[in-house]
Amino acid sequence: MHIEDLFSIERRHYHRAEKDAQKVLALEGEYASKTDEELQAVTASLKTRLQKGESLQDILPDAFAAAREASRRVIGEFPFPVQVLGGVLLHDGDIAEMKTGEGKTLTAVMPIYLNALEGKGAHVVTVNEYLAQRDAEWMGGIYRFLCLSVGCNLHSLTRNEKRQQFACDITYTTNSELGFDYLRDNMVMDVRNRVLRPLHYAVLDEADSILIDESRTPLIISGAGPAADHRYLQADRIAKMCIRDKDYEISRSDNSIALTEEGIRKAEKAFGVENMYNGLNQMLVHYIQNALRANYLMAKDVEYVVSDDGIVLVDQFTGRKMPGREFSDGLHQAIQAKENVGIKQETQTLASITYQNFFRLYDKLSGMTGTAKTEEEEFLNTYNMRVYEIPTNRPVIRVDEPDAVFKTRQEKYEAIADEVERLYKKGQPVLVGTLSVGINEALSERIAKRGIPHQVLNAKNDADEAGIIARAGQVKAVTIATNMAGRGTDIRLGEGAAELGGLAVLGSERHEAKRIDNQLRGRSGRQGDPGFSRFYASMDDDLFEEFATEESKEVIERYLAGKESDKKMRVITDRTQVRAEGLHYDMRVRTLEYDNILMDQRHTVYEQRNKVLEAESTDELVENLIFSEISALYEEYTHTKDEALFRHTLREFGIDDSVFHAERSSKEQKELIRAALDAYRTGMQDMDPAMRTEQEKITFLISLDRAWVRHVDAMEHLKHSIRLRSYAHKKPVEEYRHESYERFDAMLENIRQNTVAALFRMSRETEEGHDEE
Repeated sequence: MHIEDLFSIERRHYHRAEKDAQKVLALEGEYASKTDEELQAVTASLKTRLQKGESLQDILPDAFAAAREASRRVIGEFPFPVQVLGGVLLHDGDIAEMKTGEGKTLTAVMPIYLNALEGKGAHVVTVNEYLAQRDAEWMGGIYRFLCLSVGCNLHSLTRNEKRQQFACDITYTTNSELGFDYLRDNMVMDVRNRVLRPLHYAVLDEADSILIDESRTPLIISGAGPAADHRYLQADRIAKMCIRDKDYEISRSDNSIALTEEGIRKAEKAFGVENMYNGLNQMLVHYIQNALRANYLMAKDVEYVVSDDGIVLVDQFTGRKMPGREFSDGLHQAIQAKENVGIKQETQTLASITYQNFFRLYDKLSGMTGTAKTEEEEFLNTYNMRVYEIPTNRPVIRVDEPDAVFKTRQEKYEAIADEVERLYKKGQPVLVGTLSVGINEALSERIAKRGIPHQVLNAKNDADEAGIIARAGQVKAVTIATNMAGRGTDIRLGEGAAELGGLAVLGSERHEAKRIDNQLRGRSGRQGDPGFSRFYASMDDDLFEEFATEESKEVIERYLAGKESDKKMRVITDRTQVRAEGLHYDMRVRTLEYDNILMDQRHTVYEQRNKVLEAESTDELVENLIFSEISALYEEYTHTKDEALFRHTLREFGIDDSVFHAERSSKEQKELIRAALDAYRTGMQDMDPAMRTEQEKITFLISLDRAWVRHVDAMEHLKHSIRLRSYAHKKPVEEYRHESYERFDAMLENIRQNTVAALFRMSRETEEGHDEE
């Protein structure tokens, strides 16, 4: 598709949205004449039309007109025509770029109301909980007037409370809490513990902040490591003190190891317990048993090797290393203790996802922000969302002055303080935007020395963020705030402030993206108000230190020597900022490339997990697992011809090995599978069917979750180390892809092996329990 075609499509789309907006405006009189009861009845009427086959597009004019009129009656604000246009584009799944003060919050009400009528849930996603709570209450009155339910999802809520909030027609939430809820939902052991419904429609407030700025860092849920480290290490020390035939005995026939009576007493003394085998100390047996196996049955460079990545298993048939595979049930940790390579501890990655891949899970996604056009290509390529600039209700008359350029930060800070003092004496309100708490405090100190009263807003002092920002437009108000502070809160000019020139915005330095600069500028000049903005730059700013090219650094040196003009340095500033934007874009692309690989695997795991959680019967699952495992074991036997080992494995599963005649035929394989299924069913036959299904689900999910957590954690570590392979002229992302799929296949095999072993263990224990009765 040519670029001209793309613009042509966008123009047609925009013109269609304008026509839809006109249809809404044409209904203004009709809906204004309705009584409250008639207006409230519109919701039920529109739902009925949807049930009879009409589309959201068919009912859009009536839904928007109803929401518009309800807004006037409930909060006293009536959406302007440009807001109606913005709402139509949001319904279409695009991004509406609306300048600060143009009423984005109210604009979202119309598409949210329309999409909520489907009964599938509509989410309004904000950047912080203050805005989520504020808007749920403020705009929620409109929805409740129209007979829809409104919820607000907060971090402090319990699972049950969260479920109630997401069961509402409309839910306000933060992007981070929503993402974490999704990850947590895919870790539950009971479908009733989920909090989210399927992700249907969302409007993202400050979409650029969520989808661009925060997308460089994935959402990660961390948890305690899989092992209690000190007990593995303690058990390892005890095992190393044990003497063969005195403290432990090895049975080579079944490759097992067990403590003697003397060994048990030695272990109990070392652990400081009277009886290792009572219920309270049962786990100690698990630790010492694994430690004995690790030290005396598992041979280094035979069953495993020690590498930079820790313990790596070795395929006994091919001699190949099997990255991503681990010995189960604590044996792997016991070997780590034996080899002193460090046992995973403290935290590990339990689940992760990038914002890019999370928000692409929605059926339809839209967003609004004051600054998105500069990132239009990324929005289109990553999210398939076009960016449309919505005209302002009134012309913007703010004056954006050229950058003031200085040699050093100290000179720059003094110049900012001078300008603040000048404006303060004049009475004009000033907002100074800074990048960090350090700059924030440095400027505050200089301004305080001049006796100028001011408000400071940063991470250390954010209790009244919205209040401080809201008061920043008063006469003689001086506010020093970090650059993102107060986003989502309008700065309205106080009485007499407009006559003094409106809000003056001073930027302490350029940001790493022009879009962020524009956000700060946009704090001034709302709804046709006067105002002005200016940024200050010095040659030792972080932007130049981190992103200036060698050529630019030479120009900077000439400027410091008095041989370059301020005009030239403004060009260098722009050029350096563009370079920073490009590097950050590349970083986001790389993050997404790696997560796209894991996303395919995540989809497979979550889909299988949900299928098992929601299944009424697990018969098919269990049969498939046993079929696959016995087939794999038989195939292994045909290669090794180790009849004794194979018979031992059969007996471990409780299978009558008399059906095995070492024929190595497909007929014998089928008979063994049938015998395995019979043995399992026999052991479980006396268990209540509902209980059996529940136990089988839990057994599978535990195996899956343990393996998936290990895989995700390993891939997180691999992602950080894989880049070193570029020195060997290999593409890191391709290496990551190849190794990821190998590890994933190994993980699936591990899940099957562990699940089947656990199922047969449960079957035997169940049968033995009934026999004892």
